[in-house]
Amino acid sequence: MKIFVAGHRGMVGSAVVRALEKKGGYQILTRTRAELDLTDPKAVSNWFEKEKPDQVIDAAARVGGILENSRRPVEFLLENLRMQNNLMESAFGNGCRKFLFLGSSCIYPRHAEQPIREESLLSGPLEPTNDAYALAKITGVRLAQAYRDEYGKSAISAMPTNLYGPGDNFDPESSHALPGMITKFHRAKLRGEKEVVLWGTGSPRREWLYVEDLADGLMMLLEKYDGREIVNVGVGEDSTIRELAEKVRKGVGFDGKIRWDDSKPDGTPRKLLDVTKIRGMGWKPKVTIEDGITATYDWFLKNAPEAKG
Repeated sequence: MKIFVAGHRGMVGSAVVRALEKKGGYQILTRTRAELDLTDPKAVSNWFEKEKPDQVIDAAARVGGILENSRRPVEFLLENLRMQNNLMESAFGNGCRKFLFLGSSCIYPRHAEQPIREESLLSGPLEPTNDAYALAKITGVRLAQAYRDEYGKSAISAMPTNLYGPGDNFDPESSHALPGMITKFHRAKLRGEKEVVLWGTGSPRREWLYVEDLADGLMMLLEKYDGREIVNVGVGEDSTIRELAEKVRKGVGFDGKIRWDDSKPDGTPRKLLDVTKIRGMGWKPKVTIEDGITATYDWFLKNAPEAKG
């Protein structure tokens, strides 16, 4: 079976490729951005007409943390819309039998009831610091549902919680909280600094899913799920950003203090997913946050340019 993993060089896409290789039985198709510009509808159409994959996992996205989202809402909205639209249209126009669209937990309302059930989608206002990205992903969910409703296509959508792991973006200017902390603590340790400044108050609550666990969950959904409704993929437990920072500080081995800059935004107060649906299918994560941070920091030291200080 031919399966195309869009965005295979990213954190999620590379984990998906590793999971597929481990599983076996797939002819895995991948293309770099230089080989196939997913924002170019003609290029995408021509490629699908030639390759005709049986299945597609859409892990391609422009992603970033609060700062990057706030700075570049146009790019986050347009680029993500273009990629997912081109992929879905060309895939189903060329015989794709199943399409897995990867969204994000940021699609849910800022003040959604916790833990967040899949039914909470579009029930309230979004978090303004990343609403452009969220709107693009919501549109992708609706497009997948529309292909199912109008043409009977097998399109499913998975909504992962906050992710981290090998292949993450560790640039503090554009990364999410956990990898950004790894870089800040690591650099402070190298320089012998006594203090690290982190954004916000540390009070928001988040859950963190190791990307290899996500990939295993996506494999299960690809095999066993064929429904219209979205499926949350998460841990089902959360902690404060302050508690997370202490775990990362310990994992990196930084002995100094943490100072919180409460003049900077916190983002959504809490974001914990209800994972009842996917747990009912027999999946649950295996990697603890402590073990995940250790493995991620090890990868960072060996591969990330930010590790050089």
